[in-house]
Amino acid sequence: MKNKILFFLFSLFFFLKTNAQCAMCRAVLENEEGQGAAKSINDGIIYLMAIPYILVFLVGFAIYWKYFRTKRVNK
Repeated sequence: MKNKILFFLFSLFFFLKTNAQCAMCRAVLENEEGQGAAKSINDGIIYLMAIPYILVFLVGFAIYWKYFRTKRVNK
């Protein structure tokens, strides 16, 4: 338990700067004038990130709705 708390505090207060792009993508995005490609890549990342959250929400809502209706009908 002590190790878990220590690890959590260490990871909370100390972090390394990481880069998520490959070398080619990073070079293109840093050197481009107008930053149009960088904005497009950021939009794509947000799109890819949002879809799983929306799907999980819909499945959770469907489960909740089914449980709520079943419980109400039985009363």
